[in-house]
Amino acid sequence: MKLILKTTKPRNPFVAASRRRAAGAHRGTCPRQTAQRELRRELARLEPSP
Repeated sequence: MKLILKTTKPRNPFVAASRRRAAGAHRGTCPRQTAQRELRRELARLEPSP
């Protein structure tokens, strides 16, 4: 009698590469973003010119 085994699914080749990547948290701590936010706040505080 022959023993028949199911072939296993191949591993996803992209998983190893994605686990090696180290992305930071998506926070607004970037100096460019904070400067843009401060500029918007300052412009919102100004009175509109007539």
